[in-house]
Amino acid sequence: MERPDFNIAEVNKIIRGRRSMFVAQFKENDPVDDAIIEEMLTNATWAPTHKLTEPWEFTVFSGEGLKRFSEFQSGLYKERAEKAGNFIEATYQKLKENPLKASHIIAIQLKRDLRANLPVMEEIAAVAMAVQNMYLTASAHGLAAYWGTGGPTFWPEAKEWFGLGEEDMLMGFFYVAKPATDRWPAGRRRPVGEKVNWVR
Repeated sequence: MERPDFNIAEVNKIIRGRRSMFVAQFKENDPVDDAIIEEMLTNATWAPTHKLTEPWEFTVFSGEGLKRFSEFQSGLYKERAEKAGNFIEATYQKLKENPLKASHIIAIQLKRDLRANLPVMEEIAAVAMAVQNMYLTASAHGLAAYWGTGGPTFWPEAKEWFGLGEEDMLMGFFYVAKPATDRWPAGRRRPVGEKVNWVR
């Protein structure tokens, strides 16, 4: 295979132009084409992965599937919160309504291959890089997207619902929609020199 001829200006532009956009910035009832979601997921699978374990697995909710996810997370919250005596109606409604405002929600799952004998940190890093590839692809298509770890991400009961084993992890949810405005969020970062030490 010949070395690809990359356009570094475009690479820099998409990396530095990527933004998170949240539910309040979503255009509702105007779904993203499934082909774009499939492209995002394909690009995700090209993330670096030690020993080619490819530890990522994704569950995509769209259409009626968004309602299933909505009912699952809000219902599980209610069950857990009522048992603990700290139920909040506003939280319940948010968990029930927000998924319905997205076009697609992608559950991010880490499936470990223990035979590879890799540190879990390496597998988490691989999944995170896969999500970055989805982020970049979504931004290139002008879509609103964000990765969140709210809802059932850290609830043990959710692992069974997603078919995850004891050694696996639910790493949050990637929300995708068309943006409600043409305005792109401004970004800000501290100067790179503040976080880099050179040893020469």
